[in-house]
Amino acid sequence: MKILVTGGAGFIGSAVIRRAIADGHEVVNLDVLTYAACLDNVAEVADASGYTFEQADIRDAAAMASILERHAPDAIMHLAAESHVDRSIDGPAAFIETNIAGTYVLLEAARAHWNARGKPEGFRFHHISTDEVFGSLGETGFFTEESPYRPNSPYSASKAGSDHLVRAWHETYGLPVVLTNCSNNYGPFQFPEKLIPVVILKALAGEPIPIYGKGDNIRDWLHVEDHAEALLLVLEKGAFGRSYNIGGENEMTNLDLVRMLCTILDRLRPGAQPYADLITFVTDRPGHDRRYAIDPARIRAELGWRPSHTPETGLEQTVRWYLDNEPWWRKLQARTGVGERLGVAK
Repeated sequence: MKILVTGGAGFIGSAVIRRAIADGHEVVNLDVLTYAACLDNVAEVADASGYTFEQADIRDAAAMASILERHAPDAIMHLAAESHVDRSIDGPAAFIETNIAGTYVLLEAARAHWNARGKPEGFRFHHISTDEVFGSLGETGFFTEESPYRPNSPYSASKAGSDHLVRAWHETYGLPVVLTNCSNNYGPFQFPEKLIPVVILKALAGEPIPIYGKGDNIRDWLHVEDHAEALLLVLEKGAFGRSYNIGGENEMTNLDLVRMLCTILDRLRPGAQPYADLITFVTDRPGHDRRYAIDPARIRAELGWRPSHTPETGLEQTVRWYLDNEPWWRKLQARTGVGERLGVAK
């Protein structure tokens, strides 16, 4: 297939591209290169015969039309998004403009492209979203594809809006779409403002490791390479108009996660004191969701997918990657807002 991947210089998008090229697909990487993008993430495939890069903004209708006409992709995987919850609290406008308005522009461009080509049966638009659109769980239960939407942050609300647009373009115009909602991702190439890289890099610097509130918020952790595999599987075999929840089946509290990372670092890069001594509890994020957990029964039953990484194997691989790739994260730490406490405005 020839796949147009939006946001392909980001964390998840670049993992999808690396996997797609390895699987023999052609890829057009479309990215506007915001603060969180890094073309080093796809450096290993940049010279591949099936790889092309286009710098463009998904909000630019003329650019989207031109790129689709020139490249004529068989499918679109839409990952371009503003995704940092704390930044959405401080500046929600960018999230509305990119995640909602940008998705609208891309859907319209995709619909025009699909119509112009005679509505080929094999074409599909894959919209990648988050479990945060479902809100917060109590101590029991799981998110399913039928869970009601109850977003609690500007970020999750903007992603919920984009999900609804994609569904509407399928129901109203017949655009062949598939949707996925994932749990928290982690792994190599994750931008240094997200929790796991923050913990690793603060520990290595001997600085306080910040944990919001009491550290008892629970997340389901999904390795990005497992996620990329699942996304391509849904693209190829998912049913039109259907959504699939993708989870790592690895629930743990933020505090337990941080302690596990500290233990791994104690073994791989011993410091003057145990890294867990650096743990510091800070003011919680406004509207901080209590628990996320995904039931991946549908994707397992219909497409035969399960995650392959356990927390132990996945987190150690991730820590080793950051230890081995200091030049990559050093230059990203200089970007605006990285290392600062964001998302405290009320």
